[in-house]
Formats: sequence, C-alpha cells, structure tokens
Amino acid sequence: MLPETVIRRVQSLSVISKTGKRVNGLFRLMQAPLLWEQAYQKIAPNKGALTPGVDGATFDGFSPDKVHSIIARLMAGTYKTQPVRRVHIPKANGKTRPLGIPTTEDKLVQEVVRVLLERIYEPVFSEHSHGFRPGRSCHTALETIRATWSGMKWLVDVDVTGFFDNIDHGILLGLLAERIADRRFLALIRGMLKAGYVEDWAFRPTYSGTPQGGVVSPLLANIYLHELDRFMERRIAAFHQGTARALHPEWGAITARMSTLRAKVKRQRARGDTAGAEATLAEVRRLTERRFAVPYGDPFDPDYRRLRYCRYADDFLIGVIGSKAEARRIMSEVAGFLAEHLRLQISAEKSCVCKATDGARFLGYDVCTYSPQRRVMATLGGGRRAIQRTSADRLQLKVPRDRVAKFCREKGYGDFDAFRAKHRDTLLHASDVEIVMAYNAEFRGFATYYALAKDVKSKLSKLEHLQTLSLGKTLASKHDSTVSKVLNRMRMGREYGIRYQVHDRTRVVRLWKLKHLRPPPRTWGKVDIPPFADYGFTRTELVERLNAQECMLCGATDQPCEVHHVRKLADLKDTPYGRMAPAARLRKRIVLCRSCHHALHAGRLPDWRAR
Repeated sequence: MLPETVIRRVQSLSVISKTGKRVNGLFRLMQAPLLWEQAYQKIAPNKGALTPGVDGATFDGFSPDKVHSIIARLMAGTYKTQPVRRVHIPKANGKTRPLGIPTTEDKLVQEVVRVLLERIYEPVFSEHSHGFRPGRSCHTALETIRATWSGMKWLVDVDVTGFFDNIDHGILLGLLAERIADRRFLALIRGMLKAGYVEDWAFRPTYSGTPQGGVVSPLLANIYLHELDRFMERRIAAFHQGTARALHPEWGAITARMSTLRAKVKRQRARGDTAGAEATLAEVRRLTERRFAVPYGDPFDPDYRRLRYCRYADDFLIGVIGSKAEARRIMSEVAGFLAEHLRLQISAEKSCVCKATDGARFLGYDVCTYSPQRRVMATLGGGRRAIQRTSADRLQLKVPRDRVAKFCREKGYGDFDAFRAKHRDTLLHASDVEIVMAYNAEFRGFATYYALAKDVKSKLSKLEHLQTLSLGKTLASKHDSTVSKVLNRMRMGREYGIRYQVHDRTRVVRLWKLKHLRPPPRTWGKVDIPPFADYGFTRTELVERLNAQECMLCGATDQPCEVHHVRKLADLKDTPYGRMAPAARLRKRIVLCRSCHHALHAGRLPDWRAR
C-alpha cells in the first residue's frame, strides 16, 4: 500500500466518524508499514523503550524484519497479546499504584491501534474532556475552570474508586462497536484487555480494567468516560435556567431610596433651601457607601441556574449555581449513572458537595471562589450610569501549602515548617554545573505547573529561599567551604550562577528564580482550545537509514540493520563524532548492521573497527 494511500485513508477516518457512520477496514489498514514506522518513532525516544516486559526484550535491536513478522502474524490470526509485567509505583498519598508494562511487540501494536482510534474518536470527544488528548493538558482544564466558572456556589467533587481497574470489558467493547464495524480489529482490542498480568512470577487473568502503563489504555479510558461526558452535556442543557440574575432586593431598595432623595434635593434647591439640600446629599452619600457592600445581582436567585463540568481522565469536578439540594441531586445522579451504565462506584469518603468559597482539590490545585471588593461602572435605566460592586464570585486557583511542603521534603531541601535547609548527599558526586542544573530543573518544573495559581509567587517564595540555601549547603559540603563563601562566589549582581568552559568559551548557568516565572495572562472570557488538527506522517533520518539498511558506523549496506538503543552516550566513546552526533540528536539511538551491533554488545567494537 502506497504511503499516500495510507495517509489519505487514515485522515478519512475523522470525516467518517463525524458523520456517525461505523468505520471498517481498520485491521487491513494495519498492514501498512508506514503506521509501524510512526509507532516506533513515537515510542522509541521514551525511557520506557528500554524497560522489558515479561519476555525480557526491549527496543534494542528493532528492525523492519520484526515489524514484518508482527504484521504477518496479525494477518494470519496467530498473534497473541502477551500478559503485562506488573510493578507497583508510589502514589502521592503513600499508597502504591499498579503499573502494567507490555512487551515491546505489544507496545508497537498498541501504538498503531491508538493512532487509528484517535483518528476516529478525537473529533467527537467532548470539549469538557482534557486528559490524554492532543493539544490539551492539566493546564487547559484548569484554565477553562479559571476563565469560565465565575459565580459558582457549590463544587461537587466526585472520586471514582479504582477506575482503571474496574473498567467493564463488555461495556467498553460495546461502546467501540458503536463506531467500529471491523470485527478483527475489535477482537485485537479484546485480546489486549484479556491478556492478564504477571506478578511475583505468577500469571493472573484480567476480567476487568485496562493496565495503567499500556500505550492505548488512556485512550480507551477516555472512550469509556465519553459516555459520562455525554450524560453531563445533556444534564447541563436541562439544568440551565434564566439569562441573568435578578436584581438583589436590598440593592434595589437602596437605589430606589437614593432616587427619591435626589428628587428631594432638586425640590429643596428650587425653594432655595441650601442647608436642607446638603443634608439630603449627605444621606445619599451614606446610602451610596452602603450599596457598595451589596451585590447588584441576587446570588441566590432561584430562577437563575448554571452547571459546569470539567474532566481530566478519571478526575472530574462539577460546579453548580443553585441550591445545595440541587448540587446534592446532581452528585446523586452522577453516581447513579456511573453505577448503572458504566458499573463504576464512587468513594463516599472522598466525594462531597462543598461550598465554593471553601474550595475543592482538583489536579493538585485548590479551586475556590472569592468576592472581589471592586467597584465598576454600570449603565442603569434611562442611560444613567452608576458605580456598583461586582456581583459574580470570581474563581481562583491556589497552591496547596501541603503540596509545597511535600515537594520540599521529597527533594531534600530541608524542613519546610522549621525553615531549616540541608545539603543533599546524592548530588555531591556531580559537578557544580550539574548540581545547579538539577536544582533548576526541579524548582522550575514545580513552579511552572503551578503558574496558573493566583498566589504562586507568594506561596513558593519560602520554598525558593530553602532551595537557594540547600544549593549553597550542598556546594559548601562538596568543596569543604561555607555557605556564605559559596554564594558570594556565585553572585552575579542580584542573581547566582556558575561559569564553566566549553571549547575555550566561557558559559554561564544561572540559578532559576521565581522572578523568571511568567504566569499566563488571566482571561475572563471563554477559553478557545484548538480543534483536533489534521496531520500527516513523517519519517526521521533514523527511519530512512533503517529502511535503506545503511549502518551508521561502518556504512555497510549489504547486511540487515537494527536499531541500537544506547543506554549511555559513553557507550559510543570510540565512535567518530560525525557518527555519534546523530545518535545524540535522535535520543541515543543509532542504526547498526548486525555485525556492528553484535560486536558493540560483546565489547569488541574497538578491535573490530581496527581490522
């Protein structure tokens, strides 16, 4: 199948999906080598490329022959998904999360399946879904909440119990069958779901769930929860009521009283009663100040209701403008839908309805509302303008203090509560430049994630001081010096940095500070997220060399070639710079003929090159 034909057929999947027709021919499309090349280019740069599955194999030694073998077995119906290797990784709450590591072949197959499924489902996914989607992230979800959730009175925080482990296979396959008519393609996905896992050298079957760590698992989870998105969209349309809040009764009464007094002032001035007019104006000014303390709109107007919803994977938050009873009813309806239609249960301990002013935790942020004491100019009846206090409760994103303290503790900066920094023994073996860059990467990443928070700089200023002191103590411990001497030596005006030499040129790495953080601008209007962009397929230089069967070391073209995944660039220390540079650029991968590859693994490459 020609590459142009493959690209055209893959791109047509989105058009077919939008029309509501069921898609067919996906399994036959998987014969195209171009899809497998793209799958390899997507997976190979990741650290997990050298993580073995149950068969012990990694992407080291990847070659077109292996792809042809997978395709042949798929078409013959003899390909069988291997069980994943289960490991446990720590969670933020101290518990562990099971992670399933597929084999190398299964990773490739899942990536090809993921690409095809993404083309089908991405155009129809809800705008309220942000997890594991192109062009979307935690920040797009949080920015949408920050920009469009003003005026919320209640926040419904729903926690799904063991979502990834409790996905019903029958329901998921039924949902897939609504848009996909290819039985062999669906059978392949069924095999992935039923493959089981190996833990402590024992095989265990899987009757539900998708393994976290699988390439296609996040997309399957989005397909599963797309039904929840559709339910919430219907519920939002039914819940919305009114176009604007009614006038606050007290605000209206004060305004009417002020109008009466202004008319009285005119009559007093007409009679020449200057003293009386001044006394009446004083009363008007007192009422004006009193009116500033009252919102213009009625925040509890029973005829004005709004419902908001945002989801990132299995984490979702609901905002309600209405009564607490209505918020509780929404939570009950969501729990009922999850149990009845998706066979998922919510955690009664972790799910709750809370006041928006108290806030809820979502994606690591504290989400809450506040009433800004701001005065704005409003146009009243008859074209008259008046100053009033804004009525809508503004929504804020805040940095949780416990997250800051935990980050400080995990990175070894010191005791956050006691404000006592300490040095880090694990970095003493590194160079000064590497130490500064390690501190920069950690702190910059943490601060950048919380850049949307209103209080990011005030909350992280204490952490910044501890980071600087911890850096100074680490360098002082390494050089047997004092913190003051080390920091004075690093001082560059109002900043700190390290100078180092590269090819007789002096370079500087500066310590990253909070003042370098540029929070995105606050927007109050609707957030536009670009729709799913159509894209083509591209080949990298490495794939071109692999297809050309050209060794990047000896230049041989008469032998089968494989991809060597370099664990450390030091493994190529005897390689000419012109050959090693492409490997560094391609994330430590290099195309070798089998002779060079075997010699490199056997440690004979220098001797072999000398012959």
